[in-house]
Amino acid sequence: MLSIQRTDSDNADFQMLVRLLDADLAIRDGDDHAFYAQFNKTNHIRHCLVAHISDQPVGCGALRAFDETTMEVKRMYALPEFRRQGIASTVLSELESWARDLGYARVVLETGKNQPEAISLYQKWGYQLIPNYGPYVGVENSVCMQKVTAKNFLMPEISK
Repeated sequence: MLSIQRTDSDNADFQMLVRLLDADLAIRDGDDHAFYAQFNKTNHIRHCLVAHISDQPVGCGALRAFDETTMEVKRMYALPEFRRQGIASTVLSELESWARDLGYARVVLETGKNQPEAISLYQKWGYQLIPNYGPYVGVENSVCMQKVTAKNFLMPEISK
């Protein structure tokens, strides 16, 4: 049975899953990996999730404040042998719920063109493409997306 644990970035299971995610991204991103890695540090992240199946950590995700109304989804990952079982969807749904609980009205994220399964997941869950933001402006491999998670929220412009 799948269970979700709210934790922070000091959690050993979260750290282990992030190491596996980084190894996967190093292969996918090749020479661009060092550029992306600088924006994916996990120290001091207060809002992390770890998905477990029978005490085994199988997936993770995190949230970081982006601005006063927005959280950024970070470090989404599911072990390859547990993919296509709804783990990433459950983690993403729980991250959105947590962001709402914290009073945030939308979430943004960056993923890469070399991660088509991630792009597909986010589109399935209602995320829309937006112009690349922050450090991803002008980065051809980056895909930025957003989702409004609160009713009656007026969408501000993403700052560049």
